[in-house]
Amino acid sequence: MKNHHKTALVLGATGLVGSELVKLLIEQHNYEKILLLIRNKISLEHDSVEQYVVDFERLSQYKELFKASHIFCCLGTTIKKAKTKMAFRKVDYLYPVEAAGFSKEMGAEKYLIVTAMGANSKSRFFYNQVKGEVEEALIHLDLSSLHIFRPSLLLGNREEFRFAEKAAEKASGVLNPLLVGPLRPYRGIHAKKVAAAMAVVAESTKTGNHVYLSNEIDRMVGFSSWGPVEK
Repeated sequence: MKNHHKTALVLGATGLVGSELVKLLIEQHNYEKILLLIRNKISLEHDSVEQYVVDFERLSQYKELFKASHIFCCLGTTIKKAKTKMAFRKVDYLYPVEAAGFSKEMGAEKYLIVTAMGANSKSRFFYNQVKGEVEEALIHLDLSSLHIFRPSLLLGNREEFRFAEKAAEKASGVLNPLLVGPLRPYRGIHAKKVAAAMAVVAESTKTGNHVYLSNEIDRMVGFSSWGPVEK
């Protein structure tokens, strides 16, 4: 049964994990409303879904929407797409931290975010460094319930073709069975599983800060209430 007291807010609903998450949240019927903060309107119509086309540079104008029960942050880009390190940092650091600040201010129950395996503010790699910095900033905000998901290579159907990621995805099909024991966290993981793990954790009563590594995400949702999740 739908809970008429719960609202989900999704940032990054058009991305690989975000699009899978929205589909799952609709199927679950756990939310009276599913609010999407997006740059451009998408062709999705459902009674529970409300789309808000926003300028993320002026996120504060939409602060009232952060009264939602659960905030799901699936924002993310690549250096190639962002074109500059500054633009990348805005999407992967500034917007998620700002959103978390509004979540706390407006009394949201949970903040759930996708970062990446290898997130480390002291990393030599800019991508991992920014992912680590956003995690540290979110923990510093002292949210009542923070859930950080660190997937390895994300598998799934992307809107745009990325040759390097497509090649890595094919390689992961061969390598995954060989990555066992301490190497298991490095297995590629389907975006659908990450989305499913976020939905599962959102229903938990956990408070405080929690980090889920890729292999933990994989174990969490081998099967779920809506059937087997693609591996």
